[in-house]
Amino acid sequence: MTDPVPPKRIFPDAAVDAEAARHIPSSPQTEAPAYQLAFQDKEFLLRPDLRPVRFQLELLKPELLLDEQKIGSTFVFYGSARVPEPAGAEALMAAARTDRQRRVAERLKAKSHYYDVARELARLASTYDRDEEGQRHFVVCSGGGPSFMEAANRGACDADAESIGLNIVLPHEQLPNPYVTPSLSFQFHYFALRKMHFLLRARAVAVFPGGFGTFDEMFELLTLVQTGKVRPLPILLFGREFWNRVVNFDALVEEGVISERDLDLLTWCESAEEGWGAVCDHYAAQDQEWRAAS
Repeated sequence: MTDPVPPKRIFPDAAVDAEAARHIPSSPQTEAPAYQLAFQDKEFLLRPDLRPVRFQLELLKPELLLDEQKIGSTFVFYGSARVPEPAGAEALMAAARTDRQRRVAERLKAKSHYYDVARELARLASTYDRDEEGQRHFVVCSGGGPSFMEAANRGACDADAESIGLNIVLPHEQLPNPYVTPSLSFQFHYFALRKMHFLLRARAVAVFPGGFGTFDEMFELLTLVQTGKVRPLPILLFGREFWNRVVNFDALVEEGVISERDLDLLTWCESAEEGWGAVCDHYAAQDQEWRAAS
């Protein structure tokens, strides 16, 4: 006689009850909003009082799905949504009508070659092999939008690799670029949760020229590393001419508000090969330190 095996659970799971609820006969009571299962009641979930629950959902959904798809680490790409690829920059120049439009178009054209740099860097990162446990590493992750984000996802696509897009609902239309892997395409309501997911698995970050959003993402990361909340990781800054024009890093040191060694958190790069080499060098050196300590 074999020993009886107890059931794994005695309550039906939520999916079973949700299906059963679809077949409940209609009546004034069952049609009332109060009778809906709480987790199926969209109006209830959208109440201001449920904000903590929505926070938790936006934290959990990508985390669980990325775990299921064995995403062990990511290579994050930050950068403007407005800088066109080189061909688009020429069209922008041709469309300029005023002196100001021509100046802006010229500036955008000067940065457009970084689209190809981002694309190639993403391609290089996407050739990294899985580990012994089948985990994928340096999986390209972008905001899922146009410009440098598109270049990143496109570069992964060039290598026949999957890539992540972390899109966000905005007042103007914001759709994922066509190179994001559909099963790894996420949409967020909260900027804070989106930024957290950029960094939870990040093992390298490439920052291309950008505006307020790129500044926000880059400086938050620098602050986290500077304060010891995040372990040091390669932070690759592309476009020295652009960055030195819009941010006076040396002045921050001279004013005493950061230390000189804080500038070492940044690695200046101009080419994809230079960037990928810096990432490989960083982890090779780290591996040697771990081996020496063990």
